[in-house]
Amino acid sequence: MSVATCSRRYLVSGRVQGVAYRAAARARALELGVTGWARNLPDGRVEVLACGPSEVLEEFARWLARGPALAAVVAVESEPSDLVAGPGFAVR
Repeated sequence: MSVATCSRRYLVSGRVQGVAYRAAARARALELGVTGWARNLPDGRVEVLACGPSEVLEEFARWLARGPALAAVVAVESEPSDLVAGPGFAVR
């Protein structure tokens, strides 16, 4: 598979740290074939870079808005990104 050209940056707020959000996002991304990474931010949000076909990213964004069972997502901000992820999906 070649590197996807469609890339989006998401900022997820709410109760998203300490609830396995990044690990669950990685698992869902791998299921969908999305590449990128997820990392905690000092302000309590999780930042996600996701690369893949736009329709797959739409599905991934819907998952990000729900998150895993212990999460309580309040908002997901999304913007296009010029960054391109390598293979796989990392938890940083």
